[in-house]
Amino acid sequence: MRRPVLLVIAHGSRDPRHAATVHALVERVRSLRPGLRVETGFLDFNVPSVHGVLQSLAAEGVRDVVALPLLLTRAFHAKADIPAVLRDAPARLRIRQADVLGPSPLLLSALERRLREAGLSPADKSSTGVVLASAGSSDPEAIAVIADIAREWWHTGWCAVRPAFASASLPRTEDAVRELRALGCERVAVAPYVLAPGFLPDRIARGAAGADVLAEVLGPAPEVARVLLERYDSACRPALAALGA
Repeated sequence: MRRPVLLVIAHGSRDPRHAATVHALVERVRSLRPGLRVETGFLDFNVPSVHGVLQSLAAEGVRDVVALPLLLTRAFHAKADIPAVLRDAPARLRIRQADVLGPSPLLLSALERRLREAGLSPADKSSTGVVLASAGSSDPEAIAVIADIAREWWHTGWCAVRPAFASASLPRTEDAVRELRALGCERVAVAPYVLAPGFLPDRIARGAAGADVLAEVLGPAPEVARVLLERYDSACRPALAALGA
């Protein structure tokens, strides 16, 4: 059986750093899985559009596609926007929508990587409070997931971990920084739980002005690329099982 094409679906942004980061992540995925065809489509602002990529694949004779939302939580885009776009795909395509990336232990490893790269060492964990700074959502399910991740991460040895949101929800990054200071954490670090630079990550960075450490966005971290492939493999598994592969 020929493996389905992996179509990575990104939101898109007017900020050119966003698309550049998405493309870098996709290139890392390709490097981890040589021979797998990986395409990128954007919902808005950037090209190629998801619709355009699907039309091109159908015109080439492709039959099977795994559409993977480049999202960390299952909120409006994963529940409504992306399914709507996929319903408009050419009828000849068999499309399976993969799960969003989070939560995943690999993403926690990527957050740890970014904090180490920003200057923290394992010895700093017990005296450091961390703000897990997400883009935010009006979806209660997505907000609950971020809170759960913060609790899970705290149990790995940090002094404290607090969730924060750049939009739609509270607290803001700066409020969480102040809370960790009040708790008596020796230092405060902000870890953006976002995939690519843009408007909301910039808001997170401004809110981190009172922190000691600001990590980079997750971007093309190898752990993130591995999560993409895990989600792809999970989406392919039922079809392979049906064929006895």
